[in-house]
Amino acid sequence: MTDTPAPARDYRDTVFLPKTDFPMKAGLAAKEPAILERWAKLGIYDRLREQRLGRERFILHDGPPYANGDIHMGHAMNKVLKDIIVRSQSLMGKDAPYVPGWDCHGLPIEWKVEEAYRAKKLNKDDVPVDQFRAECRAYAEKWVAVQKAEFERLGVMGDWADPYLTMKYEAEAAIVGELLKFAESGQLYRGAKPVMWSPVEKTALAEAEVEYEDIVSTQIDVAFEIVEAPNAPELVGAHAVIWTTTPWTIPVNQALSYGPEISYELIEWRGKRYVIAAGCQPQSMTRWGFEPTSGEGTTQGTFSGSQLEGATARHPMHALGGFFAKPRPFLPGEFVTTDAGTGLVHMAPDHGEDDFELCKQYGIDPVFAIDGAGMYRADWVWLGGQGSVINKKFVSADGPICEDLREAGALLAASDDFKHSYPHSWRSKAKVIFRATPQWFIPMDSSSTPSPLRGEGQGEGQPSNAAPGTAPHPSPLPDGEREPGNGATLREIALDAIAATTWIPARSENRITSMVQGRPDWVISRQRAWGVPIALFVNRATGQYLNDPAVNARIVEAFRQNGADAWYADGHQALLGPDYDLADYEVVKDILDVWFDSGCTHVFTVEARYGEGTRANLYLEGSDQHRGWFQSSLLESCGTRGRAPYDAVLTHGFALDGQGRKMSKSLGNVVDPLKIIGESGADILRMWVASTDYFDDVKIGKEVLATASDAYRKLRNTFRYMLGALEDFDASERVAVSDMPELERYVLHRLGMIDTELRQAAEAYEFNRYTRLLTDFANEDLSAFFFDIRKDSLYCDAPSDIKRRSYRTVLDVLFHALVRYAASVLCFTAEEVWQSRFPNDDSSVHYLEWPSLPEVEDGVEVGKKWTQVRALRETVTEAIEPMRREKTVRSSLEAEVTIRSMSPLGATEAAELAEAFIVAKVTPGDAVTVTRTDFHKCGRCWRHLPEVTVDGELCNRCDEVVADA
Repeated sequence: MTDTPAPARDYRDTVFLPKTDFPMKAGLAAKEPAILERWAKLGIYDRLREQRLGRERFILHDGPPYANGDIHMGHAMNKVLKDIIVRSQSLMGKDAPYVPGWDCHGLPIEWKVEEAYRAKKLNKDDVPVDQFRAECRAYAEKWVAVQKAEFERLGVMGDWADPYLTMKYEAEAAIVGELLKFAESGQLYRGAKPVMWSPVEKTALAEAEVEYEDIVSTQIDVAFEIVEAPNAPELVGAHAVIWTTTPWTIPVNQALSYGPEISYELIEWRGKRYVIAAGCQPQSMTRWGFEPTSGEGTTQGTFSGSQLEGATARHPMHALGGFFAKPRPFLPGEFVTTDAGTGLVHMAPDHGEDDFELCKQYGIDPVFAIDGAGMYRADWVWLGGQGSVINKKFVSADGPICEDLREAGALLAASDDFKHSYPHSWRSKAKVIFRATPQWFIPMDSSSTPSPLRGEGQGEGQPSNAAPGTAPHPSPLPDGEREPGNGATLREIALDAIAATTWIPARSENRITSMVQGRPDWVISRQRAWGVPIALFVNRATGQYLNDPAVNARIVEAFRQNGADAWYADGHQALLGPDYDLADYEVVKDILDVWFDSGCTHVFTVEARYGEGTRANLYLEGSDQHRGWFQSSLLESCGTRGRAPYDAVLTHGFALDGQGRKMSKSLGNVVDPLKIIGESGADILRMWVASTDYFDDVKIGKEVLATASDAYRKLRNTFRYMLGALEDFDASERVAVSDMPELERYVLHRLGMIDTELRQAAEAYEFNRYTRLLTDFANEDLSAFFFDIRKDSLYCDAPSDIKRRSYRTVLDVLFHALVRYAASVLCFTAEEVWQSRFPNDDSSVHYLEWPSLPEVEDGVEVGKKWTQVRALRETVTEAIEPMRREKTVRSSLEAEVTIRSMSPLGATEAAELAEAFIVAKVTPGDAVTVTRTDFHKCGRCWRHLPEVTVDGELCNRCDEVVADA
């Protein structure tokens, strides 16, 4: 009978494996709403304000989105980035309030209400203004509520119970109050200048409301007969030829412009003489049908542009009489070039900035021939009542304008083939035009102290009760606050303020500087109904607006009590008071540019909540806001306070699809943040935002989100491991840093280095770097190195062992640090992690502050040493890998390693290196070599050790632990 060997004992029940209920599978989409509900019950935002009361305050002032439609990826990216910054500032111990806001006035909302009207075949103009405004308000209220819930679902923490809305009565009162400050200081005038005008929306538009699209336009060459030329009599009877891509401006032509330094040619062709610039002959005459080989076209003379001084021509439609019979003077223009066209430019001061400015110098005023819908006035002799001028068929080569010019013998060429970029309304997508209309302007180059109004056209004048240059600035700065070098004009003050502001990234300073340097006066009026009215009374006799502080105060108070609707009620005489008769005054009906509204948000949000003179630490929006909110806020604050409303401005790029294309419904490539949240959770979206280089445009798609999800999963598993490894850990188990093994001291040293870098990244708003530092530390320093080495100690050492206790002590430090670091980015997951270890109905991870780390006295020395160990560990791992593939060894525990030298590692023992490399044995030698060990395998810890004589028996350490259990 043969003895049967006893089966090897199963020691699994003696191993101290991590235990936790924290799930590996996140299930964020289901968990996050419950966490939001918990935060709401806690009143977490208000509680934080109480806890941080009296601390240094950090104000990120929210740029207002339009209350119009569900949020899109740009919204999500913007709001998440703001939230990460605010939470990180709170983590650093500051009082970091966040007041979300909405732009509730303006064309985007009005346009949507009008769309509903059009669907019912109603006309907005037939609806009483108070009813229309009420419908706009209701529409805005609806979408504020919708977007509020969507932003909260992103995990954005803020004062959602009391956001700022530009349509709140207090806000409307503040906005009109700021307007009246400009008026009182003489920084306001009404003039007729060409502005970008939408014939579809029937209002002026700001540059920020316009986008450029490539189109194909009609180009025409038109001949104007010269009737007088005192400096070149031979030109009389010749035709000056102009080229334009806006045929609809020819019926409003009033002059021709030439370049004084340009050389011109007199060319005879098919029995007529033509004047064009010398360098423009080939391309111009080719358009006319000239064939070089035909022998046609001879140059009869060359002359300088200066000889056209005093010359006049007649309009091609001069036979119509009246306006068209007036001579068209030749005017010198510095803007005239020979890059395109004929070197001669036709001037329509109604429809071009250069045209307007040049004609103004010579006393030629706009004639306002085109109405708000883009139609010629009914009484206009040529094409009266016809249009619209943005109608492609109307302005085509076969349209009525070209047909009439052709019949008059003035049309040399016309073709519908000129490709170029052209401005369109970003809302209606329709083409815009430059159109001179009476508008209200804030001048960029007038003194910022009271001065005579420099209006052009209807409504010019100066404040009626203030002598020029005598009244104080409406919001004077304390002595010494304004930087040296500030000029007297709004442009100069704004440029100084730009230089005094921190711009992130730095290159954005150049962008806004160039914009402010070159921008025209700020047109602040709109011909719409839904907004804050320009609450001014204009004297019918003098054209001056009334500038009376008592009247202004009554206007502001009326707005505070009843909102901007007060201006549309029958109470204007009460606002004027007993000293003025309403019959003597025009009540201005225009509303304010919505950018002026949003430019005032710092007044009724930052200053109203935190004290007069307070300015935001940071404004943060997309790069398009250099011409939008950043600039309107800058100009408003500089005009009334002499400084910027912000200390720093951060610009992020746009969210593009996975291929780097702009998202578009027509392309079908729109990535919906709400869908991502519903499927994967908000923390995945937040991880993506924080991981991107958001200073430039960023991509988002399935592959990008998969990368973010993978990074999230690894970080979540790091927390899961620590939670399990720290089961039942308490203070009695802690070990002093000085008593810890070197490896633990090294990891604490590394944590301290990472802590410094993380704080620097957070302070610089570089969360791409912040997130990479955090995830790399968790993956490379912890999971792949520290956790990997110490799992043997955690699983197999006695609970009282100093090494195991040291490891768990460091894990506790790591847990408290990492959960704080992660909280600003992964706000939901960090809360889940914290509550998993420290469940408490009254606590939150977001109440915590930046971790205080233990000091490692010999950290630098230990850091240098273990940096070498890690480098050597990688070399050893690479050397073992071929043996794994060949199945010579199944794991590194079966390997014995020879290394070149252990002397640089000081007192590090061979056993300690074997533990670090997770091998059976380490010996010194001439090179790194690997062999299979002859040691037997411990049945509990699976290490191959010399004291184990038979596979499955216990090593000395495990034998003691099992015996004491």
